Amino acid sequence: MNDLLMSKLAIIGGSGITRLDGMEILRREVVHTPFGEPSAPLTHGIFHGHEMVFLPRHGSAHTIPPHRVNYRANLWALRQIGIQKVVGVAAVGAINPAMAPGTIVIPDQIIDYTYDRDHTYFDDNLTHVTHIDFTFPYCETLRQQLLASASSANLEAGAGGTYGATQGPRLETSMEINRMEKDGCDLVGMTGMPEASLARELDMCYACCAVVANWAAGRGDGPITMREIEEHLTVGMKKVYKILLKLFIST
Repeated sequence: MNDLLMSKLAIIGGSGITRLDGMEILRREVVHTPFGEPSAPLTHGIFHGHEMVFLPRHGSAHTIPPHRVNYRANLWALRQIGIQKVVGVAAVGAINPAMAPGTIVIPDQIIDYTYDRDHTYFDDNLTHVTHIDFTFPYCETLRQQLLASASSANLEAGAGGTYGATQGPRLETSMEINRMEKDGCDLVGMTGMPEASLARELDMCYACCAVVANWAAGRGDGPITMREIEEHLTVGMKKVYKILLKLFIST
């Protein structure tokens, strides 16, 4: 069995995934951190014979908006209980025309447009200034495992792309999306940062499984609607479950 898959893995669920179907829940654990409370208790369970932990990023009832998520507490809580590998599932909008709604993308780069978020653990009471290398923001080992799992499930997944992380909770203007496209962004979402960089600060192996829920502003026919997003998320999340299943059971 691959060492990556033998280790306990955590899934951080985004919009459309507040629980993991097929997961046998063993217990829920309340974890307190120096940075406040996580979005929800950590759910320990068995997913198709493999131990895992699940945490809904927006809370159990999906009530925490992207800019109010306590990313520091979420990652710290997972690391505190011994988690070293995390898959962050995220709903995103498509800027790149090759990444249509309903598809899955495993991005390999990030551009951060967020502001006023607690984005580092290296903030107070320091003995020295710490800089992390963030040249490649995602764990390549875990990225490749996700891509291999998608292939094993006979699903196509975009093997790379740049995730542009915006502040939210509002969606972007068409000109903001035009600017992001010029910057090199393929996808737009609101939760990619500082989740990825905080995981790196904690020396955790982190990768994103992005579900394309809509065309970004100005890229589709008319305004973006929640009905459209929900319809594409339903399709995309079925693919995510298949990918995660293969991730856990592959040898």
